[in-house]
Amino acid sequence: MIYTITANPSIDYVLQVDALNNGEVNRTTSDVKLPGGKGINVSIILKELELDSTALGFVGGATGLMFEKLLQKKNLNTSFTTVEDDTRINVKINATKQDEETEINGTGPAISTDEKSAFLDQLKQVGNDDVVIMSGSLPKQIADTFYLDIAKMIQAQGADFVIDTTGQALLDTLPLHPLVVKPNNHELADLFNTTFKSEQDIVDNARKLLDKGAKHVLVSMAGDGALLVTKDHVYKANAPKGTVINSVGAGDSMIAGFVGTFMKTKDAIESFHEGAACGSATAFSQDIAVRSKINEVYNDITVSQLS
Repeated sequence: MIYTITANPSIDYVLQVDALNNGEVNRTTSDVKLPGGKGINVSIILKELELDSTALGFVGGATGLMFEKLLQKKNLNTSFTTVEDDTRINVKINATKQDEETEINGTGPAISTDEKSAFLDQLKQVGNDDVVIMSGSLPKQIADTFYLDIAKMIQAQGADFVIDTTGQALLDTLPLHPLVVKPNNHELADLFNTTFKSEQDIVDNARKLLDKGAKHVLVSMAGDGALLVTKDHVYKANAPKGTVINSVGAGDSMIAGFVGTFMKTKDAIESFHEGAACGSATAFSQDIAVRSKINEVYNDITVSQLS
């Protein structure tokens, strides 16, 4: 089983306006409410790949009820922990004529000690051959070590884990050997306080993550494609041609494609190919990609061995 953790899910209220005029009354041309969260995005892609997952997280209040109702349309397996405070709302404003996107993200609910304990109790069922994917921001009153503590817990129970975060929180988990980590090239540079002048610089720094304990390193590079760095080889996937409509969720989709395929095949190269297709397909879609779009993009991607 694959478990996804979205500690701080949201209702994403996406507004379309012709132009955003600060300090004035603005009227939308359209709007939509979507269930948001990086782990939720992973579960949605896994569903498209016909793989079961269980989505975990903290959900509460009237907005939590709305969140779960919106998510019902996705037909996902969920086991959320109910909390007293409201699930957050994130507002995304797309100004068409200005070609600008403005985001206002809520901080999320405060989580009590009892609510946190109830959440962790659910992870006691995780065991051999399971994978837990942790991603996204943390709600209030949850310590920065939350993901690290979970990684230690589930590793002791025989499960693998994937963590999609940045900075010290990522580095702290590497000695526990995550199945895969996926920084983009800018996040990777920030990790080691450097700048990249060549693709080889990116590979060299990705190898540092392997040396620190990661089993596989994916590096997304936007229009320059993506890299997979393993202990033995380096592979590159080209960026397929297409119009980027929405980059939100592309990284989550890439992780879902890689992990889901790897669980079935144990083939890192094929998993990389599928992951790259899922990421690009979402970038070319209004929302998280559907299977037909993933298949279409897959055929436009070539994976080549660099070393």
